[in-house]
Amino acid sequence: MTENYVERVMEMLGEPSWRNRDREAWRALESELGTALPTDYKEIVDAYGPVKINGHLYLSHPATVRWNLGEDIRTTSRSWAEIEWDEDEPEGDPRISLDVPELVFDTPDVLIPIAATDRVEQIFNAPRGASGKGSIFIESGDYEFFEFSCSFAEWHPGPVVLQDLPMTPDERPEKRYGPSRGM
Repeated sequence: MTENYVERVMEMLGEPSWRNRDREAWRALESELGTALPTDYKEIVDAYGPVKINGHLYLSHPATVRWNLGEDIRTTSRSWAEIEWDEDEPEGDPRISLDVPELVFDTPDVLIPIAATDRVEQIFNAPRGASGKGSIFIESGDYEFFEFSCSFAEWHPGPVVLQDLPMTPDERPEKRYGPSRGM
């Protein structure tokens, strides 16, 4: 079923560039994390990343120096780990769904930050979410979490504007558009 969603996402996004596909970079990152990241997520990131989608959603890639997914995960996890949550925080508390006593980031047991927006929303992979099947959590930017018991590809929104992220300070990537969806 997930493959069908990956195909649909790729139809929405248009021709993939595959400019940074690197299985060894994924293996190294997953070894560091102690868990595999979702296959559909890796397929989409390999096909298009690093990229900004619809002017807001950023997907980093583990094989690049700039926009490096591993560095983004480490930096974002450190920032989230510094937050001291009150008893009744956060809204939509992931601890309840994940059946854990505290929020932990960058571990295979709880939340791994995998994407973000320029509107401060954060997207987390939760390998143990949805009763161990895996889920994603979206944090709204106001410490409110929403769980989606679906794959990354199934959650991924459209229609789409893509902009490859610059790999050097002088590069100025142009925007490109996914196919018309008849809307």
